[in-house]
Amino acid sequence: MTPLEHKRQILRRARRVVIKIGSRILSSAEGIEESRLRGLVRELAALHDKKKEIVVVSSGAVVAGMTRLGRRERPKTIQEKQALAAVGQIKLMALYERHFAKFDKSVAQVLLTHADLANRQRYINAKHTFQMLLGSSIVPIVNENDTVAVEEMKFGDNDHLSALVATLLSADLLVILSDVEGVYDRDPRVFKDAKLISLIDDVKEAKSTITGISQSAFGTGGIATKVAAGEEAAVAGIPTIITSGLAARAVERVFEIDEQVGTLILPDQNPLTHRKHWIAYNLKPAGDVVVDAGAHEALVQKGRSLLPSGLKEVRGVFGVGECVRCLNSDGREFARGLVNYSAHELNQIKGLHTSKIEKVLGYKAYDEIIHRDDLVVL
Repeated sequence: MTPLEHKRQILRRARRVVIKIGSRILSSAEGIEESRLRGLVRELAALHDKKKEIVVVSSGAVVAGMTRLGRRERPKTIQEKQALAAVGQIKLMALYERHFAKFDKSVAQVLLTHADLANRQRYINAKHTFQMLLGSSIVPIVNENDTVAVEEMKFGDNDHLSALVATLLSADLLVILSDVEGVYDRDPRVFKDAKLISLIDDVKEAKSTITGISQSAFGTGGIATKVAAGEEAAVAGIPTIITSGLAARAVERVFEIDEQVGTLILPDQNPLTHRKHWIAYNLKPAGDVVVDAGAHEALVQKGRSLLPSGLKEVRGVFGVGECVRCLNSDGREFARGLVNYSAHELNQIKGLHTSKIEKVLGYKAYDEIIHRDDLVVL
């Protein structure tokens, strides 16, 4: 199928949509561009009128805080950023509330930290809250809770957050509004002959190519994070459209069934289960386990669990049930999983046959270090 035919097929069944709006779309050197926000809200409200369930992941709180306090320079410390976000989030939500109200739409503020989605119970609670809001025809406006988030609690960027929210809600489509038209074969700001990639059917391959083509902001902190978000959504079975939020009728054009815009990233044909996606993308690894060649083959090719006999090295300090990275002998991460033993215990039983676990530790909780059901091959 052509990119447009794929898009038509996706739009026909897209009822629940997550739309990420970046700070570069909403702001300029002068602060929040209210006229642009007003235009986007008008288009989102029209989409909502068509019985679409809309969730907006919006950046812009820090910029709004800078404007309110008359600051010109970006904050240099976490504390400054948190303070500005606390001030700016009020202004940003007030703008959304005022402009959505003109179309008789109600909005709700949802602030999340990484810990909210890393904890399984809080993850489920967040899902129920979103479902209640959407069931009441309310538009949730989501942002990272910068006011309290510290480095170990942060998502890293709102592209990642938007993919996690889309997965949490089993969305039908993720839309990322960027400051470029989509994904190019190379940096369009450097190469005038760069070509827009309309369709990506293998996002893992595209991600590795795009990350390597440029060391500029385009290659590392810009479009690369959006493609990474597209990958996270794809492995959950969710398609992603990356397009310009600066263009006229940005949202309308995405949902025009006969118009091709931006880059469409297709979902994987064999998506991960919710639990495995949560392990792979919601949890931050607490340490590493290095395995030998035999264990690597057993995990990747044969779908086996990780046993003590294949463990070569343990890195970091972690407890039972925590997430760890699985590395091959070259130090490359190839999987993540939840461990059945602590780092201290693993150092005592690494390289041993399972029959020796009880003799060494005095007990045996499991034969497996990581059970296959708790392991995700990346």
